[in-house]
Amino acid sequence: MTGKSEAQNAAEEFPDPLDGLIGRVLDDPGAPFVPEVLEGLSALKGEDRAAFEVLRVGLKKAGCRVTALDDAMAEEKGGTGGRDPSQADILIDLAAGAYLFHASDGTGYADLEINGHRETWPIRSTGFKDWLVHQYYCETGGAPNNEAFNSARGAIQARARFDGPQMDVNIRVAGHDGKLYLDLTDDDWRAVEIDGDGWRIIDELPVRFRRAAGMQPLPVPIPGGSIESLRPFLNVGKDYDFVLVVAWALAVLRDRGPYPVIVLAGEQGTAKSTFSAILRALLDPNTAPLRALSREDRELFIAATNGHVLTFDNVSGLPGWISDTLARLATGGGFAVRQLYTDQDEVLFDAARPIVLNGIEDFVTRPDLADRAIFLTLEPISEKHRRSEGELWAAFDKACPEILGALLDAVSLGLLRLPDTKLEKLPRMADFALWATACEGALWGEGTFLRAYAGNRDEAVDSIIEGDPVGSAVRSLMKSRTEWTGTATDLLEALSEEVSETVRRGKAWPATPRGLSGKVRRAATFLRKLGIDISFGKEGRAKTRVIRILCMPEDAVTEPSAPSAPSVKQEKLPLGNGADGVPLRPADANG
Repeated sequence: MTGKSEAQNAAEEFPDPLDGLIGRVLDDPGAPFVPEVLEGLSALKGEDRAAFEVLRVGLKKAGCRVTALDDAMAEEKGGTGGRDPSQADILIDLAAGAYLFHASDGTGYADLEINGHRETWPIRSTGFKDWLVHQYYCETGGAPNNEAFNSARGAIQARARFDGPQMDVNIRVAGHDGKLYLDLTDDDWRAVEIDGDGWRIIDELPVRFRRAAGMQPLPVPIPGGSIESLRPFLNVGKDYDFVLVVAWALAVLRDRGPYPVIVLAGEQGTAKSTFSAILRALLDPNTAPLRALSREDRELFIAATNGHVLTFDNVSGLPGWISDTLARLATGGGFAVRQLYTDQDEVLFDAARPIVLNGIEDFVTRPDLADRAIFLTLEPISEKHRRSEGELWAAFDKACPEILGALLDAVSLGLLRLPDTKLEKLPRMADFALWATACEGALWGEGTFLRAYAGNRDEAVDSIIEGDPVGSAVRSLMKSRTEWTGTATDLLEALSEEVSETVRRGKAWPATPRGLSGKVRRAATFLRKLGIDISFGKEGRAKTRVIRILCMPEDAVTEPSAPSAPSVKQEKLPLGNGADGVPLRPADANG
């Protein structure tokens, strides 16, 4: 029999007095106050302040009088191993002036009263550090050393996570109790409160916003403006396109998705980058409004965490993985990436973000993303209509407050009408369509948005199917028949006869029946809009997997219908006709 080591014998003879302490408190409230426990607590406080605070919280929940325990420790406290716990203690006491809480992911936050207004900062942020160091300087006339500060911040984080309540923290847009809030990101931390009765600027918020690096203030909105003031700053040739851009902007001002992806295409000189920057400046201004497309999920995750609107400039192509990620981000979905410098911890993100993509080529080719997108093709700008950037931005800065005010007027009407707004048939982005329909009465005639949206989607279907070799081959196959049934192997052989040898040798053409099945599934949604229905099943005793393709009758093709009349009473607005026949409300008819 192997003898015990000296360490094991010592552990049995001198057990750690803190082991099982929380459990012992339940039976013996005096257990934490015995000398050896007080000595152990003092040692833990000096060696690992965060662990001490976690234990202290546990003792408090178990019924221990922690204030009395702190006094007893102060009486028994000996050496601290070279640390300066007095600085850490002062910092922790100063942090009592902040309201501590945590978000759903455990991140600790502090509400700080600064110059008569409330600011919210993550405990790990530079903003909170600056505040706490300033408090320390005002208290002592000096600065804490890094060791003491880091120890204190770990303890404050522990208190926020285990003692503080859980609360939502938002960036730029928030919702609460049926109202929307838009963070102005100004020095006074004011926001716009929007409800069915209108909108107003407030400085006492029922929601929390955080400030990420690069965020810039919005202009103070002005009531009584017209949305037509936005049109001169956007290179849109069709009224339909302008309606869709405004609908997208209204969606951005909501606190939830889904958000359609705006895809801008056009040759050089069509002001794609300026178009994107204008939208970002209007709704979520940032010091770096445009960025290159992310090369990995982590970069995209960081961008989505630190901004409400994502704008990617000069996109030349979308790999399959990032196309799928953008589609999930538009409609909302969870992302998890491994935290840096750890083996197991993950950073989680579960939200939706509005996205703008621009590029010269038709870079959106996967139906999943295309089904969530609004496609705009910008026309070249003639030399006589060009303006310098300085002139353009000076004019935009002047008009922006009224443009934002007009959007807020529409959002207010949308909040009022949304509960009573119904569509006979729901398109793919149903929540977006309902919201845009609810808001449009403040801007133009009823049904304008849905007609514009349906037309844009029809054009997108033709474009995506034409650019998809498999989808195009299926459409060609079904031109001369009404039904086709067979295995994936049979279908690959049949479709191969519909395309050229160059296409068959291309990377986009599936090399195996299994690969074909995946591409057919992706194309199925858009093919169905063209009247071609695809289903997958099993037949026979052997349960052979088969693919069935049917040409549907024209009346079975799903298309969105006009909205039903809302139950709320509203004044009939004067209407005019736009350049392409869209009924538009005159620019001077303000609601």
